Amino acid sequence: MMNSFIEELKWRGLFADMMPGTDEQLNKEVTTAYIGFDPTADSLHIGSLIQIKILAHFQQHGHKPIALVGGATGMIGDPSGKSAERNLLDEETLLHYVDCLKNQLSRFLNFDGNEPNKAELVNNYDWMKNISFLDFAKNVGKNITVNYMMAKDSVKKRFSGESGADGMSFTEFTYQLIQGYDFLHLYQNNNVKLQMGGSDQWGNITTGTELIRRKAQGEAFALTVPLITKADGSKFGKSESGENYWLDKKKTSPYKFYQFWLNATDEDAERFIKFYTFLSKEDINSLIEEHKTAPHERKLQKKLAEEVTVWVHGKEEYEKAVKASEILFGRSTAEDLVSLDEETFLEVFDGVPQKEVAKADVLGINIIDLLSEKSGFLKSKSEAQREIKGNAISINKEKVNEVYTANENDLIDGKFLLLQKGKKNYFIVKVI
Repeated sequence: MMNSFIEELKWRGLFADMMPGTDEQLNKEVTTAYIGFDPTADSLHIGSLIQIKILAHFQQHGHKPIALVGGATGMIGDPSGKSAERNLLDEETLLHYVDCLKNQLSRFLNFDGNEPNKAELVNNYDWMKNISFLDFAKNVGKNITVNYMMAKDSVKKRFSGESGADGMSFTEFTYQLIQGYDFLHLYQNNNVKLQMGGSDQWGNITTGTELIRRKAQGEAFALTVPLITKADGSKFGKSESGENYWLDKKKTSPYKFYQFWLNATDEDAERFIKFYTFLSKEDINSLIEEHKTAPHERKLQKKLAEEVTVWVHGKEEYEKAVKASEILFGRSTAEDLVSLDEETFLEVFDGVPQKEVAKADVLGINIIDLLSEKSGFLKSKSEAQREIKGNAISINKEKVNEVYTANENDLIDGKFLLLQKGKKNYFIVKVI
């Protein structure tokens, strides 16, 4: 019988490979598995969401997930899929990153209670920091041959100079062994029998199972998930300009995060809703069918964006992001606009020309003067008069006439005024 967790991964398209016997192990008993996260920044980004979700599914299916934060391996850097060496971090920075990741991960998995499958967090620095190089070489290194390590794809690619790579340092070469040792340590101390990760991790994971076999005469298993790309083959999770979408709202606002999912193509949305939400097979299939009858309504994208934003940022932030998105499409009120914070407002109106104007030249000033000489939005007073007569001018999305003057309550986050001519022509006045 196929294991329900593996079945779940398969219909969601999240299964790449596993070692023989993995499903039998999961059917036999509550199994402990881990996935490693390298602390390369003070936040995880959406590239880590699949790994987090795999652990969450694993827990929902009654098994015990462990998230390993790689305090030790983070100092070295994983060569898999990289053509250049990573910059090494100092200890203080690294420990700060580890802390940040711990806090983030605890939002997605259940670490509380007395359940046998409650989640745990471990940091490999805790057991690696006390091992001397000589001990490691003697006790771990002798169990794995260099030929075995060289045969791994992640190593081969670097040696052959594929993708512009220039060899590999000894430091990086040891990464595989250290990750293998983590698996051995967790097998011996935490009863971990399975390691999961992206398909580029297969080599590193199976080195761990080999080490367990040779060193502890035990049996352990590997399971990998595909690396996510967009339907057009491009790398998932980076913006056009190459920056990451972070899970920390201070680094990527919930609005921007929401927009990322909302803007998915139909083809991607159909895959992503299986990958990134916990909706059931039935719900997803009926959503896909519904979407096909009226693709322009973007029902699939909206549901995807809602589910993932609520999961990562909570309901309140999701509602704010929806509100902010509606502003652009005109389905919102001036109150909605005024309630935005500076960051979200500037993101919604990204690229709109802006000018700083002294407070005394904005508040209480005749609208004709404000539109023309004070802000420079319109060329002349006569143009301003003409546009107002033609009912083409809005302030903060509301139509105004020639007697309008702005006051304190009109300012967005206390410092902006949004001028608009017609539908598309916007201008931001920043009050200083």
